[in-house]
Amino acid sequence: MAAQGNGMDNNFDTIVIGAGIQGSYTAYHLARNNKTLLIDQFILPHSRGSSHGQTRIIRKSYSKPYYTEMMTECFQLWKQLEAEANVELFRQTGLLVLGKEGNPEFQAMKSTLVNNQIPMESFTSEELSRRFPAVNLPKEESAVLDKSAGILYADRALKSVQDLFRRFGGTICDGEKVVDIQPGSPVTVTTTAGIYRAKSLVITAGPWSNKLLNLVGLQLPLKTLRIVVCYWKEKVLGTYGIQKGHPCFIKISDSIEHHIYGLPSNEYPGLMKVCYHSGSDADPDERDIVLQQPSQDVNILSTFLSKEFPGVDPKPAIVEYCMYTVTPDSDFILDYHPEHSNIIIGAGFSGHGFKLAPVVGKILCELSLGKRPSYNLSPFKMHRFGLNLKSLL
Repeated sequence: MAAQGNGMDNNFDTIVIGAGIQGSYTAYHLARNNKTLLIDQFILPHSRGSSHGQTRIIRKSYSKPYYTEMMTECFQLWKQLEAEANVELFRQTGLLVLGKEGNPEFQAMKSTLVNNQIPMESFTSEELSRRFPAVNLPKEESAVLDKSAGILYADRALKSVQDLFRRFGGTICDGEKVVDIQPGSPVTVTTTAGIYRAKSLVITAGPWSNKLLNLVGLQLPLKTLRIVVCYWKEKVLGTYGIQKGHPCFIKISDSIEHHIYGLPSNEYPGLMKVCYHSGSDADPDERDIVLQQPSQDVNILSTFLSKEFPGVDPKPAIVEYCMYTVTPDSDFILDYHPEHSNIIIGAGFSGHGFKLAPVVGKILCELSLGKRPSYNLSPFKMHRFGLNLKSLL
């Protein structure tokens, strides 16, 4: 609903466009001290972007140490949100990282856990079979258990952040598509329902990022991918169940290009969530067009599960879809617009950003307020892509 429709002043300190987890957490941080407007093109809650669904993996095991550093504070902020919202958002399950000792990424993830003194265990294939009999790891592979990891209840978390944003005095205008952005001081945002002005603007539009950035003369090397989210039926109920203490997992394979990841059966009774960490190019507005043929990604998952998780039926019981917005290096974009320092961009979360939203939101809040960011943002700057961004304006 448009702010003006409520007889409210349409001038704000900050406007955030995109009410997924990144935008909502940014708005949550801002609203404590700022008059903040959060805009989304769809009526909330919705499943059109990248923040819907019941669960996400949360972990400290990363091959890039700067994410592990950020995750330390993320765990603290998720716990704070749980207390503020008085709702359970996190369940500790552990995370198995599966792969060959000689694989550089497997070694990097293992080293990050060791170097940061994160509680962990290492297993040979034989040792893993004794600990988790329903996992059939090839003999030449190993496993590391990140004991700190677990599951975030995603839908519940997003609703909690938005509810608290409102409690802090924030305004949400959902069902309003942004049709124009006029840079300046203030920046002016026009939607299908109203015109709003603010000292600063944060764009966190997920797979619609480039469509919005086009309004401010900017295009980034972002790809939008349609991810197949599959649920697989346990042959014996509870084999991979969260109630029986089964962990999440990430498979790092030398034979396939991207990770496979899985969560214990929890969302749907007797169904384990296992997905391929990539997908096919797709426009976000065409995400739910039904494919006539099973995707290659489903075939990859089916082959993997039949060999290494034989306790599930290798044909998916439920297939859903989600959007990834990926950068060439899978690192985020957290930066100022190159010509307009009061326009801040958070984009390209590449399918692993949900867990990091508390710190991403904090950083985007700091940038929009002109504060020194809490973290080194050199991995997240636009210029790393070698673009002459000014030529695009």
